[in-house]
Amino acid sequence: MNYQIDTRTADYEMFKSNALASQNVVSKESCEEKLLNHSASQKSEKANVILHAFDWPYAHIAQNAQVIGEMGYRSVLVSPPMKSFKHEDGTQWWQRYQPQDYRVIDNQLGNTEHFIAMTKALEKHGIRVYADVVFNHMANEAYQRSDLQYPCAADIKRYDDQKEEYQSQILFGDLSEPLFREEHFVDAFSIKDWKDPWEVQNGRITGGATDPGLPKLKVCDYVIEQQRSYLKALKNIGVMGFRIDAAKHMTLDHLQRVWTADIIENMHIFGEIITDGGTIKEEYQLFLQPYLEKTTLGAYDFPLFSTVFQAFQKEGSMASLIDPYCFGLALLNVRAITFAITHDIPNNDTFKSLILKEEDEWLAYSYILGRDGGVPLVYTDLNPSNILSSNGKPRWIDSWKDPRMAKMIQFHNYVHGEPMAPIIADKEILVFARGEKGIVVINKSDSEVLVHFEWHKEMRDLLTGCNYELESNQLNLAVNSKSYLMLV
Repeated sequence: MNYQIDTRTADYEMFKSNALASQNVVSKESCEEKLLNHSASQKSEKANVILHAFDWPYAHIAQNAQVIGEMGYRSVLVSPPMKSFKHEDGTQWWQRYQPQDYRVIDNQLGNTEHFIAMTKALEKHGIRVYADVVFNHMANEAYQRSDLQYPCAADIKRYDDQKEEYQSQILFGDLSEPLFREEHFVDAFSIKDWKDPWEVQNGRITGGATDPGLPKLKVCDYVIEQQRSYLKALKNIGVMGFRIDAAKHMTLDHLQRVWTADIIENMHIFGEIITDGGTIKEEYQLFLQPYLEKTTLGAYDFPLFSTVFQAFQKEGSMASLIDPYCFGLALLNVRAITFAITHDIPNNDTFKSLILKEEDEWLAYSYILGRDGGVPLVYTDLNPSNILSSNGKPRWIDSWKDPRMAKMIQFHNYVHGEPMAPIIADKEILVFARGEKGIVVINKSDSEVLVHFEWHKEMRDLLTGCNYELESNQLNLAVNSKSYLMLV
């Protein structure tokens, strides 16, 4: 296949026309106005790629601090630093998302001392800590007790029996008393209608008909006070960002009362609100739109992920990735956390169908880290899903430090804040410039393609080190199947 400059935007213009006509999302004028309004603030912010060290022990993160910094990551998102169930034989990742107490860090990943040591190790290499926090519910312990005291009586006794040890781990509060009692929870009922916002935000998340579910916290002054005290304690340790787990299940009143100006000052905060697409989708309108309108917090860019996922399917078009925000298919740049995969996708049967093919996931990362907009999040884990890559090794254990990822992050940091301009937009090919600094070329097809377009200086591919010279004011590029170039 051969692509010339004369037809570079034909498919994109068709996609734009079809999208605006069928979705009636925004007009070209209002889109351009929105982009102009946020462009100045986008350029003023520093580049930030977040490593999601999903379910990594705090000591393991500390041991890798130097490599994380050398790779170009600027932040690390860690699993919830709270008290949760632990066992000498280990526990499942989801148990980190069932809090027993906020006042101490004591879980399978480490304790308060380990967390502080990790924070200092990362800070030494210029890396910020983001903490995952769970404020919607407490642990489901109905299998062993009928009351709603957190932590349970046995844990309160353990605090007293091992007073010296636990006092050294305390973040705030009085460990001789429970954190929450029965009056701090809403009446129990399971969510059945997942399209009913009131039910989703007031009911219990359950694992099935026989599961009593996760006890849902009440929005009241006492609960808000404890959650804010916890956030302030983590800020005092040096935490610089928060991910709000299950934000879809929290009422706007709850979010607004916790995340006030004093909490969000100098912090980067984003919520997890899973939707199946952009502005025309019902889930977006029911859950994500009110969140974006009523708070100033960021969010996972599930609309963009849906757009990317569809673009890399056989019937999808790469032209849809030129400017998805204008068509309601992505979040505003300054609110967006962008990604190619999140921890729920490989570890939850409901979402496993959204795992991109391995080669397509790398292409998706080249787009996420090559485009203008959002804060990219790179996922890694210690293989709780037991999914293997093509080489027979756990798929996401080492991908975070793969040489390809290092070059993509290098490109992202180098061109950060430079405007994105389309060069070629086609069903199989996407080429765009990042100001004068860089060019991204992505070929999702099964064939090598030759790409030709006007340019004004020689370029070098960061991944291979290959230099491309101008020929009659043109760059002539041979792009292998299922591959990408990041030219500088």
